[in-house]
Amino acid sequence: MGTTSNPSKYLVDGVLVDGLEGVVNSLSYRVHEIERHLHSRERWFGAAAVPNAEIHVADNILTSPAPFVADAGNNTWGTWLQVLGSSDTPSIAGSTHFDPHRFMVTAAEHDNTTYLVQIASGTSGDVGLAAGTYTETVFHTTGNKVGAVPAFIQTVRIAAGTKAWVRLWARTKDTGTLTFYFGLHEYEG
Repeated sequence: MGTTSNPSKYLVDGVLVDGLEGVVNSLSYRVHEIERHLHSRERWFGAAAVPNAEIHVADNILTSPAPFVADAGNNTWGTWLQVLGSSDTPSIAGSTHFDPHRFMVTAAEHDNTTYLVQIASGTSGDVGLAAGTYTETVFHTTGNKVGAVPAFIQTVRIAAGTKAWVRLWARTKDTGTLTFYFGLHEYEG
């Protein structure tokens, strides 16, 4: 590793880096991003107490403890449920990006059922799906129980102010609600 005139910056992969202010996608940039993800604050959200169209749909659980409720279709995908409005992030002042990190199901309509879950970001769920800006996970209810611990969601960093959407498919069922909260990480850069 060579140093530059600024001893706090180093050459890694042959490029000058300085954490997230360095060269995008350099090794040091990526290591800093991973470090920020592992050691960042997490905020949890439920349905907004006083929603405002697509602008405000989620409240931090400190201010509104009401969960979201999404419904599956008739053995197919249900309609998209908006879970973040354009003004819901950042929730931590100075943050410019976020990533949905975990969700916690607190109730399910069906026992012993596999739920497929898609989470999309963009101006609508369908736009996010078409653009590929979505992630998927699977949730299974067992007996009368729902998840005892939060389930992890894997996504890329998303610009603050971007809307987020969720939809479900309850395998072999004509409907199937899940009641849930979700947590996200936020980042300064």
